[in-house]
Amino acid sequence: MSSTASGDPAAEIGNAAEIGNAAEIGNAAEIGNAAEIGNAAEIGNAAEIGAIIGVAGVGVTGSRVASLLAKCTAANGGRFGVAVYDADPALARRVAGMIRGVAVDSFEDLAAADVVAFCQPHGHAARAKEFIEAGVAVVSLSDEPDDVDRMLELDSLAVTQGTALVVGAAMSPGLSGLLARHLAGELASMEELHVAVHGTGGPSCAKRHHRALAGWALGWHDGEWIERPCGSGRELCWFPEPMGAHDCYRAGLSAPTLLHRAFPSVGRISARITATRRDRLTGWLPMLTPPHRGGNIGAVRVEARGALADGGRSTLIAGVAGRAAELASAVCAATVQAVVDHVVPPGVHSPADEALVPADLLYRATRLGVVVQEFTGVARATSW
Repeated sequence: MSSTASGDPAAEIGNAAEIGNAAEIGNAAEIGNAAEIGNAAEIGNAAEIGAIIGVAGVGVTGSRVASLLAKCTAANGGRFGVAVYDADPALARRVAGMIRGVAVDSFEDLAAADVVAFCQPHGHAARAKEFIEAGVAVVSLSDEPDDVDRMLELDSLAVTQGTALVVGAAMSPGLSGLLARHLAGELASMEELHVAVHGTGGPSCAKRHHRALAGWALGWHDGEWIERPCGSGRELCWFPEPMGAHDCYRAGLSAPTLLHRAFPSVGRISARITATRRDRLTGWLPMLTPPHRGGNIGAVRVEARGALADGGRSTLIAGVAGRAAELASAVCAATVQAVVDHVVPPGVHSPADEALVPADLLYRATRLGVVVQEFTGVARATSW
């Protein structure tokens, strides 16, 4: 699941004194408008700034995205200057102070950035269109099927504007697509892809998980889209430790749409999430218990079935386990870094797309803390 969540992440980012004194950055209120953000000197030494990155929404996942980006550098060696916006101005200022960034007063102010990461919990499509029209690249963590579909329709606009929009750069979609692309490289032909996801990044992501168990689930089956009731299709899936085995069910996810777009020749694609009996029975009701403020441990598992070069049949499984917000933020930050390095072509993409293979997003994500495992009879860490 994606991890577009709100919450107080301040204690989890680190001690501000260890990262930098916010007073050295300047008063965020004085750096609130777009013209001032565009001046790299307002965020740091202009000679040191490789790009200005905007982060919209600094909840549980967004704050981690901002923290990772503040430590990243561009291909030219310059560091990233980070500007953040949140509906809670106090939270935005607190996060900005901890990462030596700036907090802006409005969403529109982020249009002065080179790339903007959309980590806010609400629909991204309308905002993405505005930023693409302004020539600003966007990386979105949204996994709402309708929202993702609307963003995919912006491809011709993004190409015309000469800028990029990367959709679903989170845990799933996102990391699941990167694992699928990795497994596809080990098969001569891939015929089936099946994704399973466990965990949520924060409160908003938990609510999205809850809603995904109501309505209809989309799947690709032998050349056509099929719809099945959410909460059906129980399957026991084994995730990397410490998650182990969990029952997984069909859900209203955007992963099948993005995977089919990235792998059009694959005959069958499905996506499931872990759920309890109560989750399945109450998916159409408001959440009965408050979600975890800081998210929880998550995992993603991708199973690919196909043929080897010698004609033999094979089933390959890869997965990742860790805090869901950290996995999602690593994929988002890696994608932003690739966009800044100009290895993402204009247009609308998902991390799994063949056009993004040169960006080597999975390797970039592993540099930011993601540990990939492959199932070979027993789970083992990869050489990454």
